[in-house]
Amino acid sequence: MPREKVRVLIVDDSASVRQILQTILNDDPDIEVMGTASDPFAAARRLQNEIPDVMILDIEMPRMDGMTFLRKIMAQRPIPVIICSSLTEEGSNVMFEAFEAGAVDIVPKPKIDTRQALLECSTRLREAVKSAARARVRPRAERRVVEKKLTADAIIPPPVQGKVRPTTERIVCIGASTGGTEALNDVLEMLPPHCPPLLIVQHMPAGFTAAFARRLDSVCQIRVKEAEDAEPVLPGSAYIAPGARHMLLQRIGLRYQIAIKDGPPVSRHRPSVDVLFRSAAQHAGANALGVIMTGMGDDGARGMLEMRKLGASTRAQDEDSCVVFGMPKEAIAHGGVEKVVPLHHIPREIMLWYQAGHVAVAG
Repeated sequence: MPREKVRVLIVDDSASVRQILQTILNDDPDIEVMGTASDPFAAARRLQNEIPDVMILDIEMPRMDGMTFLRKIMAQRPIPVIICSSLTEEGSNVMFEAFEAGAVDIVPKPKIDTRQALLECSTRLREAVKSAARARVRPRAERRVVEKKLTADAIIPPPVQGKVRPTTERIVCIGASTGGTEALNDVLEMLPPHCPPLLIVQHMPAGFTAAFARRLDSVCQIRVKEAEDAEPVLPGSAYIAPGARHMLLQRIGLRYQIAIKDGPPVSRHRPSVDVLFRSAAQHAGANALGVIMTGMGDDGARGMLEMRKLGASTRAQDEDSCVVFGMPKEAIAHGGVEKVVPLHHIPREIMLWYQAGHVAVAG
């Protein structure tokens, strides 16, 4: 029996953008564009007769802006919504308002200046649609060319058993994707200033991670910032991998520092959780805690297993609290997860693990 296609409604005031999006999505045999609308009013009329699996929504439109329409949808008839916008750094705060209002993902408007740019945008958009179709959305109060899937070998050699140097410093590495922006907010705002350092990969386009870090920093007790190359890793701080670049943990003597590298997408993502986790396995070993959170796909599954094999502790977010139980499910299936916990228990797990390390050192 053929698999049902993911049915998509595109809402954008630009006819050319609607056409490009429709062409990209219809090239995928698993996706069908059921219709397009030039503004929220036209979309609302369409929704009266037919509900899509996923809606792609622009922010800046005449008559009613996309943010207002998003809030109305999530309050009255929640469906998975992807924001597709040309807003970059200057408009990033608007994007995080969209996540808070219930959007499950954000993708940039397709770039058609080069063949490679169009290919990357097309792949990202199709994967976002398929991920969104599986997302759990809850009511909110109204207010096909496939790229070769590379492994972490493309960026960093595999870790070798027995080559991890001893150190007493403990470090936490976290990976998240769809639903991760709000989940990370929930975790980080509960951590005290004396928490261990955290390196975080959240799948996000270039130009948005700095604003995301600033937003988290404004609501958390700990320091949150976009990671920089050669930056020292300090307790009480969280470092967000910059969009479209890989983040690795390195060690200089007994101190950790961050490396930011270019390179191909790994597990179809850049930054990649697998790359971060492998570097943690290599340089921190048993002094690392890996946490895999909500998101579609399998990025992080192999890296978490590598961490576990070299003595690290590992945690996965449970299915009930995930927006998409994809990355945690794959990590569990690969055998790299030591313990599965609900989202609201993750801050406690981090601190218990950190404190246990201090007790062991003191003993």
